[in-house]
Amino acid sequence: MARFPFFGGDVSRRIAEADSVAVIGLGRFGRSLALELMAKGTDVLGIDADEEIVQALNTQLTQVVRADSTKEEALRQLAVDEFDRVVVAIGNDISASILTCSVLLGMKIPVIWAKALDDRHGLILEQLGVHHVIYPEKDMGKRVAHLVRGAALDYIEVDPGYALVKASAPAVLLGKRLGDTGLRTAYGVTIAAFKRDDQSWTNADADTVLSEGDKILVVGPTSRAEDFAQLR
Repeated sequence: MARFPFFGGDVSRRIAEADSVAVIGLGRFGRSLALELMAKGTDVLGIDADEEIVQALNTQLTQVVRADSTKEEALRQLAVDEFDRVVVAIGNDISASILTCSVLLGMKIPVIWAKALDDRHGLILEQLGVHHVIYPEKDMGKRVAHLVRGAALDYIEVDPGYALVKASAPAVLLGKRLGDTGLRTAYGVTIAAFKRDDQSWTNADADTVLSEGDKILVVGPTSRAEDFAQLR
C-alpha cells in the first residue's frame, strides 16, 4: 500500500490503489453520486472546473481538485490514468463531456461511466466507446411516470422492456401457495420476493403464501409487470 501524502498526484495514486472512483463534474448529479459513494465506504477523487464547487466539497470527499478535465496532462497529474473506474458527470457542457471521455478512452481507463444530457449526446458517447452511458433525467422521468400511472410502489427497468416492480400483494394471490396460482401462465410475471410488516425481504418460492398487506417484488416484461401491479 502506498504512502498517505497530502498533496497532488500522490494522494490520487493512493486513492486509485483502493476501492475507488474518480468523479469528473460535481454538479447536482455528480455531487450526489460522489457523496453516496463516500457514504458506502468508497474513496472518491472529485474533479470540477468550478473553484466554488471544489471548495464546498473540500472536506466531504477523499480528495477534490479544480482542473480542466479536457486536458490529458491535467488528468495524468492527478493520476486519473491509474483509476479503474471513472464517472464523467459533466452537467451542461456537451463539448467538455465528449472531450473528457475521449481523453479517458485514450488513457485506456478500464471502465468509464458518462452522463448523457440527451439521446444525441448519448449516441456520440456510445460511438466513442464509452462503456456505460447513463441518462439520469430521462430515466428518472420514465420511472416517475410509471409510478404516477398507478399502484406500483417502486419501479426499476433493469433492461429495455423488462422491469422489477414493487407493489402490494393483490387479492388473487392471498392465502394460496404461489405454485398453485398459475401466476406465470396467467400474468407472465414472477414474484421474486415478499415483505411482511416490518420484517426483512424474503425470497419467494412455490410454497410461499402471501397475506393481506404484504409487499411483493414483481419481475417480468415491463407492460405485464406494470399491469399486474394494478391488481387489487
